[in-house]
Amino acid sequence: MLSRVAESIYWMSRYMERAENVARFIAVNLNLNLDMPGAGEQQWLPLVITTGDHEAFAKQYKTATKQNVIRFLTFDRENPNSIMSCVRSARENARAVRESISSEMWEHINRFYLMLRESGAESAAFEESYDFFDQIRFSGQQFMGITDATMTHGEGWHFCRLARLIERADKTSRILDVKYFILLPSPADVGTPFDDIQWSALLRSASALEMYRQRHGRLEPASVVQFLVLDREFPRAVLYCLTKANESLHAISGSAIGGFVNKPEQQLGQLRAELAYTSSQQIIERGLHEFVDDLQKRLNSIGEGISDTFFAMRTIDVAVQRQTPATQSQFQLAT
Repeated sequence: MLSRVAESIYWMSRYMERAENVARFIAVNLNLNLDMPGAGEQQWLPLVITTGDHEAFAKQYKTATKQNVIRFLTFDRENPNSIMSCVRSARENARAVRESISSEMWEHINRFYLMLRESGAESAAFEESYDFFDQIRFSGQQFMGITDATMTHGEGWHFCRLARLIERADKTSRILDVKYFILLPSPADVGTPFDDIQWSALLRSASALEMYRQRHGRLEPASVVQFLVLDREFPRAVLYCLTKANESLHAISGSAIGGFVNKPEQQLGQLRAELAYTSSQQIIERGLHEFVDDLQKRLNSIGEGISDTFFAMRTIDVAVQRQTPATQSQFQLAT
């Protein structure tokens, strides 16, 4: 597969996953407002801080009202991480490789983009917020289903899955960070009904509430961390994402799982192994926010390693270029 094609498929998938997860971020506060009317009204600025776009937001908006934050995270074309920008970028990448993806994938991305561009989309985001952001979340999930059902599970599909899972691991960690960095105003609230409502809102935003209840029952911080970070079976858990991403990365390079032939395989394997042998209590004792911050930095490094290994331009050895045709033929046979 050409690196150009692989790169477009990779970023198409990452952008679609990112758009869905930005909608999940917004859903954290919307769910809180639903359970506790007015409780989340002053919590919109920290939501921008958690997504890492605080400086860009501050340049455009004076106050972090609900309307400004939703507009910035959803429709702002100057924000490269807004839902609109992500879907637009996914569409451009899909357009570049239409011959390598299914027609159903392209049609779904195109419909998603046109839906966001409709004249009534922005008013719907404010007047029918829950339905609007649910629709975005469902569109992301539908794209994943269409991809798995219509795309040959070869090298291109593995790039698609690798991108989706790395992006999802990062965003699941950020959803967790919302709780400790935003939603807990006082240690005195720990263990109270107010605390339980916040954990429920967070789990619901990660589509994890029912599966969590089946596995752990009561809402307890250590159990929530265990489920969203270290669970080996829940598809949005960080460890699950890294395990499956590791499988796709090895499928692309053709190397055996358990070893490595390039830097991203080494980094991803090390991170996955560390998580596999840690506990939720160790994470909490270290500090959840500190853990999440380190995890995000390492995921960014893995993403950079993937780009350098598979997509970056390579310089051609001048000595090889200057060889005679006969010598070049010998060189090609030898390699």
